[in-house]
Amino acid sequence: MMAAQPGNWFAAGGEVMWPLLGFSILAIALILERLIFWFKVLKRTDRLVRESLNLYRRNPKASLGLLEKHTDLPIARIFLAALELDRATPEEFRLALESSAQAELPLLKRFSTVFETIISLAPLLGLLGTVLGLIRSFASLTLGSVGGKNTLEVTGGVSEALISTASGLGVAIVTLLFANSFRGLYLRQLAMIQEYGGQLELLYRRRSDTGGARYTPTQDPRY
Repeated sequence: MMAAQPGNWFAAGGEVMWPLLGFSILAIALILERLIFWFKVLKRTDRLVRESLNLYRRNPKASLGLLEKHTDLPIARIFLAALELDRATPEEFRLALESSAQAELPLLKRFSTVFETIISLAPLLGLLGTVLGLIRSFASLTLGSVGGKNTLEVTGGVSEALISTASGLGVAIVTLLFANSFRGLYLRQLAMIQEYGGQLELLYRRRSDTGGARYTPTQDPRY
């Protein structure tokens, strides 16, 4: 028996192979985008936050300047939203941290809905291909006839059913693995934002209680 060529293998899967191909291309593109995003975030966030917190203890202005150089990172934008407030009370500072953190969540969870859609629809498309393939197989059967063209049509329908099922499951499984990994990174980043945000709020409260000068970009020199 001759091995099926790649093009013949794709064609043997039936019509559902085209949307599955589209899903696989879309999933690969989004996975690459998320990999680049999380590589950048994980590589730089922890070091940046530690340096900015240490600077804030000694020189809030220098800490603000450091964060402004890294506004492409979510946690830098969160800290800046609070630190740039003009003479904020500790409660206002906390609310600024919380609201800016909430605004960054959609970016951290970006494409999660698309991944869930692909994970849900890909197996269903594979199942649809299975049903269509079996329908073709049964439709080609003629009572009392064996061999020849009928046999080829039956095996072709079974082949379509198996290939489409395997393709749908393959797309869903690979997408699920990466989607779960990205969700784990999101939860880790969320915990980091809460931890470091709490540390920054505590430092701000201490400076406020002791009457320490707070740097603000619009600070009036008369005060």
